[in-house]
Amino acid sequence: MTTPHHIAIVGAGMAGIACARTLVQAGHHVTLFEKSASVGGRMASRQTPFGSFDFGAQYFTARDARFIRALQTALSVCKPWSANTVRVLDAQGRVTESDLPAQEAHWVPAPTMDALPKHWAAPLVSSGNVEFETHVTRIERDAVHPKKWQLRTSGAQDGQHVFSGFDAVLLAITSGQCLRLLETSELLPTFQKTVAQAKVSPCWTLMLAFPQAAQPTLSSLGPQWNAARSTHHRIAWLARESSKPQRLSVERWTVQASVAWSHEHFEDDAPRVQAKLLKAFTEVTGIRAEPSHAEVKLWRSAQTTQPVGKTHLWDAKAGVGVCGDYLTGYRVEDAFVSGLELALAVA
Repeated sequence: MTTPHHIAIVGAGMAGIACARTLVQAGHHVTLFEKSASVGGRMASRQTPFGSFDFGAQYFTARDARFIRALQTALSVCKPWSANTVRVLDAQGRVTESDLPAQEAHWVPAPTMDALPKHWAAPLVSSGNVEFETHVTRIERDAVHPKKWQLRTSGAQDGQHVFSGFDAVLLAITSGQCLRLLETSELLPTFQKTVAQAKVSPCWTLMLAFPQAAQPTLSSLGPQWNAARSTHHRIAWLARESSKPQRLSVERWTVQASVAWSHEHFEDDAPRVQAKLLKAFTEVTGIRAEPSHAEVKLWRSAQTTQPVGKTHLWDAKAGVGVCGDYLTGYRVEDAFVSGLELALAVA
């Protein structure tokens, strides 16, 4: 596209925001559609009376030079996390090895994980270019201008609505959501086949707070490490939220279940999952105190186990594109690069 165009982006996670920022910088007009009430996608935080929980992405690393340059614009909200020496535990909670090289920094937005996507999306939000709580249900040709696109949506506030006049539509949503929207809209069978190649696993996440244990006297409760990968059959990851920069000191833990266990218990109800994960947490950490706060969250699409192998999909003739971390991996940086690459192809 050599002249300014109006572009719809469905999904305001990291991929959608990276794509939108790049297109706006290239001179295009962008409208972001987000079905939830905030931006960030899996870079999500849950607020509680005991402090926040990063119950989706726990941290990110930066290897791509373009992502590193972009982060230079957000140093006010991105801080290094002292959990650089992530531990690997056996099923009994014993440390077996250090997981990642000490020289690779773990970055954490502050004061919460969604601070980075909110920071980058702020100009779009302030200019009214983000439609929150708006679920796109169908993409179709514009009724007035057949060469353009219109989006049918449903929302909590105004019910059904149609947004029209778009020169291109870009999908920055999960692989499952993307596939369903393409199928419902009867669009691009080749894209449907490509997106269907991705395998993305669910993840049950447990959030626990122990206000009776005050830092810095951590020896009174639990292990001396702040983050670990676990080989326990129920648990893949544990992190002490209170160890992250600019967080409340109340002892809090986020526990993410393993891929296999999350698949096996996908249909279980929340109380059953919470009880089982809490038992496993006790086995791994040795913390037997009763938490003052406990809740679980199911991410239906959490971690890519089989990526597509392309950074993005773009059909210039149709004016439809796809981006997302599942195309190349599952990291925050994968989402950013995918959104960036799609925007560069469109621009």
